[in-house]
Amino acid sequence: MKGLNLLYITLLLFVISCKKDNKEPPSAVISGRIVYQNQALSVRSGGVELELWQYGYQLRNKIPVYVKQDGSFSAKVFGGNYKLTLLRGNGPWADKTDSIDVQGGTSDINVTVDPFFIISNATYTRSNNVVTATFNLQRVNQTRTLEAARLYIGQTTIVDQNNNAANASKPAAQITDLTQPVTITANVPAALQTKASIFVRVGVKTNGVAELVYTIPFELTTK
Repeated sequence: MKGLNLLYITLLLFVISCKKDNKEPPSAVISGRIVYQNQALSVRSGGVELELWQYGYQLRNKIPVYVKQDGSFSAKVFGGNYKLTLLRGNGPWADKTDSIDVQGGTSDINVTVDPFFIISNATYTRSNNVVTATFNLQRVNQTRTLEAARLYIGQTTIVDQNNNAANASKPAAQITDLTQPVTITANVPAALQTKASIFVRVGVKTNGVAELVYTIPFELTTK
């Protein structure tokens, strides 16, 4: 009899284990954008993180959601109710403790932030293997000061402070009037000078903040 009981328990555990192993993967998608004044903010690819929390369980773990460089994000989740929050001290904007209630399968979520600086009207030219970027800076949040504006050059569309072939920086001391356009030049590195095209991007660095606000990568061709 004991042997039969042991066999029954073993078979029961096996069935439970199989059910767990055959559990369907998450299929619902939560997606949206990081925005300021309804415009997506460009950031470093994978450098900015959001957090999803699912409530209603005794144990709860956060689901990290990484923001793409165009300011969009998406995550596959199980159905249910979630809270979406910013990760404190992570993005180039003021911390925000508010959360957004979302459901699995929700898209077009706008996560509004308060950036320290934004960039507009960026234009790029290339002449004799020198790239010139001209753009405007606007201070939005007054709690932190400008550190520098930077120009990045890369071989692919993924170009930022960690992924670039060349870069140049203009410190805040040389940017005395934000009502005037800012100009930065950088030399195209030898390894990219024969390429048919390169990608360029401008970023603005705030004092005491690791991540930058960027422009969308721009392709410069040799023609």
